[in-house]
Amino acid sequence: MAETEEEIYSIMFTSLKHPVRRKILRMLSDKPLSFTEMVEQLSVSSSHLTYHLESLGELIFKMTDGRYKLSTFGVATVNAMKGVEEAPEIETKLRGKLALRWKAVLAALLIVVICLALFSAVQYIALNQQDAIRAENQQLLQWGIGTNKVANLLQNVAQIDTSKYKITLLSNTLEYRQDFRVAEEVLKYSLTTPTSYLDADLRFRDNHFSKYLLTQIESEHIATTAQAVDILEKAKNTLDRYKAYSGDAYLDEMSSLISTVTLAENISVTQGNMKLQITLAGDNAEFLWMYTEKGIDFNSKSLRMTFQNQVLTAMTDGYFLFTIANTNLEVTQEEAITIAQNHVKSLSWMIDGQQTTGFGTVGAPVSLELVPHPRANSAALVPYWYIVFHLDRTYAGGITQVAIGVYADNGEVANVQMLSR
Repeated sequence: MAETEEEIYSIMFTSLKHPVRRKILRMLSDKPLSFTEMVEQLSVSSSHLTYHLESLGELIFKMTDGRYKLSTFGVATVNAMKGVEEAPEIETKLRGKLALRWKAVLAALLIVVICLALFSAVQYIALNQQDAIRAENQQLLQWGIGTNKVANLLQNVAQIDTSKYKITLLSNTLEYRQDFRVAEEVLKYSLTTPTSYLDADLRFRDNHFSKYLLTQIESEHIATTAQAVDILEKAKNTLDRYKAYSGDAYLDEMSSLISTVTLAENISVTQGNMKLQITLAGDNAEFLWMYTEKGIDFNSKSLRMTFQNQVLTAMTDGYFLFTIANTNLEVTQEEAITIAQNHVKSLSWMIDGQQTTGFGTVGAPVSLELVPHPRANSAALVPYWYIVFHLDRTYAGGITQVAIGVYADNGEVANVQMLSR
């Protein structure tokens, strides 16, 4: 939190520059509100509200029930706002009655009021440091994943010798994902030595690891231990370390499955509802564990590891997050193609500023995949046909293809995308 008066003044003035942020503070001074309630009252998009909430910083915090509330710092700031906003009303009422010299006196008094209000806010904050610390800690408990969790992942799972690097947090964004109904935290770090420069991007959802991406900008990373030469052995060891880090039961199933593989090659093996696909291409290797049922591979409910030149450069885990809504294949490939083609014919799309209709497709689909997809704001996966067609002409912006998503359990068209060549 802010430690000097200069920092406190800076945060207050920066936060109060935008009218939406002032309105948020006034709303929260009446009562705590949820994210959805604020979106409705302010009539702004979720992304804009997220931006303003982040800009308010220490003025607000999120309670355990998900509602936002003013911190002690925020209460003091609202009191300062009221002092500034009420003073001009007094001047308006007396304007016709006061002589010029008294107006000058009133102007001076207004300046004093503003200064006293801000000074009082600073003093109020100084006298309530413990309350503000508790508020900040509550916010960190709600959102933050903690530096130990990041350090543990980098050091013990990715095996980057963090003691050899200068580590800098470049960004940290916090967001409530309405589509999956989870709190999402995305962090970006730089790791530097005189001879090595790395970028590490991490994502956590509801405080559970979700994604790791390593970019080796200069040189290679410095490892904590000697690295296994065999890529299959490296993948097994990485999975074991992640299992120790995460502790999720499904990782035991993944470990059991990969133990049945004895040779690093392009292969697909299944054990119960767990499938492992290994893809090797030159210096690149991918290991993908995913849930499978009734011949349907649920790619989103998976753990994926990618190695480049024997280094773990990417890992994503969506197995803990996604669930299975159903495995109903009521719509065949042929039926899905017909549904998609008919939808393209009735499509109206804004292209180059003009509402465009009369689309048509030519030939067989460019691609057709069964890729389970969530329905509405949910992390529950539904069988879903994803079909790409060539359009019968080229449109402005180089648009030559259209992609249509069709739910396989009911034939509903869920997604349309225009694709450029």
